[in-house]
Amino acid sequence: MSRMHAQVGSGAMTKSELIEKLHKQQPHLKTDDVELAVKLVLDAMTAALANHERIEVRGFGSFSIHYRASRTGRNPRTGSAVELPAKHVPHFRPGKELRAMVTDVVPLEDSEAAE
Repeated sequence: MSRMHAQVGSGAMTKSELIEKLHKQQPHLKTDDVELAVKLVLDAMTAALANHERIEVRGFGSFSIHYRASRTGRNPRTGSAVELPAKHVPHFRPGKELRAMVTDVVPLEDSEAAE
């Protein structure tokens, strides 16, 4: 099963752009206060995931840690086998509301819909 990555719009939103957007929506707040709030939320989420805690934001989705067993991979340049160690990786599962919004906003191209 191949993964499809669709880029819609102008690309990824950076943390700075998020802070700017939030400040424009809440102009009564100082930019420094918005920046601090974003930093505190991200720091709290990072700390929770580092402690293998699950984070659930209703309607948006949940963040958790998944275990990846060790495996043999391939070096894409040489094709030679490479042993990859076991590790824990962050995982995001979108909530129903987010999935519905993305489905409604991002139409599939005809070639993607046929696959």
